[in-house]
Amino acid sequence: MKNIILLFFILIFTVACNKDNRNKNLKQESLTQYVDPFIGTGGHGHTYPGATVPFGMLQVSPVNGISSWDWCSGYHYSDSIAVGFSHLSLSGTGIGDLADILVMPINKKVDITITSKSRDSLAYKSAYSHENETASPGYYQVFLEDHNVNVELTTSLRTAYHKYKFKDKDTQSVIIDLGFGINWDKATQTHLQIEDEFTVSGFRFSTGWAKNQKVFFVAKFSKPITNHTLVSDNEIVEGNNTTGTKTATQLFFEDLNSNQLLAKVALSSVSVENAKENLDDNEFNFEVIKAEAKKTWNDALNKINVQTPVDSLKTIFYTAMYHAQVAPVTFSDKNGQFRKENDSIVTANGYTAYSTLSLWDTFRAEHPLLTLIAPDKVSDITNTMLDYYDTKKILPVWTLYANETNTMTGYHSIPVIVEAYLKGIKGFDAEEVYEAMKTTMMQDERGLNHYKKYGYIPYNLLDESVTITLEYAYDDWCVAQMAKALGKEEDYKFFLQRSKAYEFLFDSKTGFMRGKAEDGKSWHEPFDPKYSNHREHTDYTEGNAWQHSWFVPHNVENLASLHGGNDVFTSRLEQLFTESSEITGTNTSADISGLIGQYAHGNEPSHHIAYMFNHAGKPWRTQYWSRHIMDTQYNTTPNGLSGNEDCGQMSAWYALSSIGLYPMNPASAEYEIGTPIFEKASINISENRSFSIVAENVSDKNIYIQSATLNGEVFSKSTISHKTILNGGTLHFIMGDTPNKNWGTNIKNQ
Repeated sequence: MKNIILLFFILIFTVACNKDNRNKNLKQESLTQYVDPFIGTGGHGHTYPGATVPFGMLQVSPVNGISSWDWCSGYHYSDSIAVGFSHLSLSGTGIGDLADILVMPINKKVDITITSKSRDSLAYKSAYSHENETASPGYYQVFLEDHNVNVELTTSLRTAYHKYKFKDKDTQSVIIDLGFGINWDKATQTHLQIEDEFTVSGFRFSTGWAKNQKVFFVAKFSKPITNHTLVSDNEIVEGNNTTGTKTATQLFFEDLNSNQLLAKVALSSVSVENAKENLDDNEFNFEVIKAEAKKTWNDALNKINVQTPVDSLKTIFYTAMYHAQVAPVTFSDKNGQFRKENDSIVTANGYTAYSTLSLWDTFRAEHPLLTLIAPDKVSDITNTMLDYYDTKKILPVWTLYANETNTMTGYHSIPVIVEAYLKGIKGFDAEEVYEAMKTTMMQDERGLNHYKKYGYIPYNLLDESVTITLEYAYDDWCVAQMAKALGKEEDYKFFLQRSKAYEFLFDSKTGFMRGKAEDGKSWHEPFDPKYSNHREHTDYTEGNAWQHSWFVPHNVENLASLHGGNDVFTSRLEQLFTESSEITGTNTSADISGLIGQYAHGNEPSHHIAYMFNHAGKPWRTQYWSRHIMDTQYNTTPNGLSGNEDCGQMSAWYALSSIGLYPMNPASAEYEIGTPIFEKASINISENRSFSIVAENVSDKNIYIQSATLNGEVFSKSTISHKTILNGGTLHFIMGDTPNKNWGTNIKNQ
């Protein structure tokens, strides 16, 4: 009898352990399997397929060697030629730069003194095939057909790892070309040093989109260098080091009875010494680093778990989560130091400094997503923006390699900071950031002198006057909210009043925001709302009146009133999506892409528009159009993005919209309710707390919310606060195939 009882308890214990293991395995599901880094490398997505880790300093990726718009990242899926592998890459930008420290394995001696006018003259280029090319988070592989070399790449936070497998008995050689550049980038001074039989170091100074870019590097190899060729400005140089405008070297390695050569590379904006400190102090254990990169990505992707029987939706979602976390990039060295555009060296004490701040794009959804999945990064980014502010006492616009490029309009570091503060993110000085915001919006650069004088920017005084006015109005509203939170009542009233600048430009006769002259009365004529002229002699940035007349995210209700009420407003919103997609003009912007009518999902000014129905009494139209956008503008092919990825914004829009949330006005600390496409999505707030969004009966037909409960209580509002999400719980929707026009018409947040 005792034995029977003992066996019974053993059986119970075994079952319990198995159940616990099953639950543990479920929690540890590898989400990297759903990520396809090739999504966005075709079309106009401008992403790269190479290896990086979340917010990593390095992006080691193949370079095709073509200078053209669709090769802004250095790579395009339509290509089949590689000229090497660089260590800095841009994800989805509309301007090309970086591709620094180009490295290429090769199996023969070649002439590297030839001045290359194009990649055709590069002796070390090679063909490759997508059939022998793979990519996953933190890993990239390709076979170089002309060199018979298999290349594998992976990274840690500050070190890139290369693994080359040569054909047996082939020459084992590597070329480092510091003179090579693509797109806007041009080397101004470079230096190479063969330090010892295993180590090469140097620097590459260049100008381009980033006017003052200084990259220092060190590369260590697993085999001794037996011979080398050094070239400076097309001349062979004797010795172990050289400096010139363009320098390059071909290294030859001892065979050591192995066809495998390993390398690890680290960079710094400060010095070779800092690059050496950034270099991982370990063996050349490529597989260990690859596994660690995969785990790091899996942890990052697990910040939001989704459940759906449709694998393609998982691929789109987790690839979006992946792309949303490749930028901004770590910029400070291991010791905290980094170089600013004025060549001053500063130290990030107690935080990590970041660069590649594509703020015109990313303030809309990328940064709001980070407040949910990486709030520690938000605090660090805020402190970094203060460092950049100290250079000229103006907050960042678009920061590349710590250079202010002044690309795009507005000062959208401001909504990023205000959103962080109002969402309760700590780790920065609120008074200090407020003064930086106020000072920025009270200076005179970039049209603010006109904005302050007239209350708007007259079209005859500055191009893109409508877009700039609307965006300054929103930035003002954000400053007002921070002033209010800090008890600065006079400032609050001042900036709140100025945030109504959009009213000056609204033409009630046409229903569009239009360019207005200095006299405050005369409109810019002739007027065609479909007309586009890219970045010059235009009132709109990368778009037309149809796309830019809706940017009043801070007061949709008043905008609807200007139109004549909700019925007129929503009718015009509908027309935006159903109007013909013709874009007129002889110099139309290539950024106008992903068209649904005149709505252009391929560029950021349209991203909030579908959610405006929520504030005009028709949330079911938000549900309809947001789902339509998800279904038509994203897919699992290399052409899976309808426009530039823009450092995570295009993907962040999908990541949030697909779980039923969108930050139409990021600095409000609220999210619009859209239409979830997953049966369940769980935002993992902390180890012991999550917020789940359940969509019962959801399908490609059942896109409309019929009813909802929040933690068991009836929920009928079309917005939800960040605070509510952080508290954890469950938002449960019942979905159906016909609109419930009574749900969500009360827009007050909960």
